[in-house]
Amino acid sequence: MLRRRMLIMLGLVLLIVLLLAGYKAFSIYQQIQAFSAPPPPISVAVATAREQPWQGRLPTVGSLKALQGVNLSLEIAGTVQEVQFKSGQKVKAGQPIVQLDSAVEAALLETAEADLGLAKLDYGRGSQLVGSQAISKGEFDRLSAQLQKHKATVNQLKASLAKKRILAPFSGTIGIRQVDVGDYLASGTVIATLQDLSSLYVDFYVPEQWVPKLTVGQSVQLKVSAYPQQDFTAQVSAINPKVEDSTRNVLVRATLANPDGQLLPGMFASLQVLLPDPQPAIVVPESAITYTLYGNSLFVVAQKKNADGQVEKDANGQPVLIAERRFIETGERRDGLVLISKGLKSGEQVVSAGQIKLDNNATLAISADKTLPDEQSSQPRAD
Repeated sequence: MLRRRMLIMLGLVLLIVLLLAGYKAFSIYQQIQAFSAPPPPISVAVATAREQPWQGRLPTVGSLKALQGVNLSLEIAGTVQEVQFKSGQKVKAGQPIVQLDSAVEAALLETAEADLGLAKLDYGRGSQLVGSQAISKGEFDRLSAQLQKHKATVNQLKASLAKKRILAPFSGTIGIRQVDVGDYLASGTVIATLQDLSSLYVDFYVPEQWVPKLTVGQSVQLKVSAYPQQDFTAQVSAINPKVEDSTRNVLVRATLANPDGQLLPGMFASLQVLLPDPQPAIVVPESAITYTLYGNSLFVVAQKKNADGQVEKDANGQPVLIAERRFIETGERRDGLVLISKGLKSGEQVVSAGQIKLDNNATLAISADKTLPDEQSSQPRAD
């Protein structure tokens, strides 16, 4: 009886072992099948490399200057009698700005004008008497010289009186005033700044090797940090005929309109000098490029081929698409595009999104990149 029970137990144990071994073998079989099955396609977005005219640009930086700009200051000392402007006011040429106390000069002018009137009368009488030889020719010459002297004195006092009144030398916008009524000002004291903002100059330097590419009238695009989303256009108006000895750079000046007064003198500007004769170049979206220390690369969409060189097709009869890593040489980047100087042909499709999941020869399921314009975005091709 005992022996029979032991045999039954051994049979049960053996059955359990066989069941466990079968389950393990089945699991291993499933894993082998999973590894041997081809991986599912990786979904990516693609764009088409296209050829387009590419206008060369020379990047540089510069500073804005007013078309006309001065610091209004005094030529002679005096006490401020009247301030005839408000800070930030637009003024016209010849408009009074500041009046200094001129009572002394006005009184001296009245005295000089009275002396001039008497000298004119003496000269008039002398001119009549010298003809009849009632006075000598020398006396008449003295009267003539006296008249000229008094005229010069009057003109001198008028000039001194005019310097007591500051006028706007040109039309523009006056800055914050630096003086008040009653202030005693020494000669050279700055009253305010006056800037003509209707047009501006932008001065910038370029290396001497760029000089042959520059011409008067050439377009310049510029940006300022105050308006980062806005582009401004200027034209080269002058090229300095001398290269700086210390830097080997050439000073260039461009002129731009500023009708709204947005731009102010002294602003820092980033410039792009537009070169003539755009050349055809192949461009791709900047998102397609992978930048590494070993070189720049991208993934090109290619058709998978078997050992015989025939294109493999999926269950729907469409070519199987794979990712082909390709190293390229890049050029200038602009407006979300990168110039490709070597390694890519026009019309080839490149992966523009999702390439972080890819490896070389990975199977692809591609779709259009919704972040790109229609002419750059691509749909799968079955050629």
